[in-house]
Amino acid sequence: QVQLVESGGGLVQPGGSLRLSCAASGIIFSAYTMSWYRQAPGKQRELVAGITASANTKYTDSVKGRFTISRDNAKNTVYLQMNSLKPEDTAVYYCNALFSSTYTDYWGQGTQVTVSS
Repeated sequence: QVQLVESGGGLVQPGGSLRLSCAASGIIFSAYTMSWYRQAPGKQRELVAGITASANTKYTDSVKGRFTISRDNAKNTVYLQMNSLKPEDTAVYYCNALFSSTYTDYWGQGTQVTVSS
């Protein structure tokens, strides 16, 4: 049984920081591309950042220079360090695990991030 469990969301003031974590089980974590998506109210889910099995990373333009994705294969965990948060970063953040060879993917349940003064 595959599980992706996100944590670390919450309420933060503009300019603040949060670190999201996603702990995976039931998959060979090191073989998966891990990504963070987000979905704001009334908007489509969008890719925020991704990290491949070989640790190549990519970011959506709006978070470049502010967010950092990383992975710890020993802990089966992917992180998203979010700095200089803005109100427009408010969304539910989802963890995704993708096995590229078969396009098999899994989703976490999401964690709410709210940036507000």
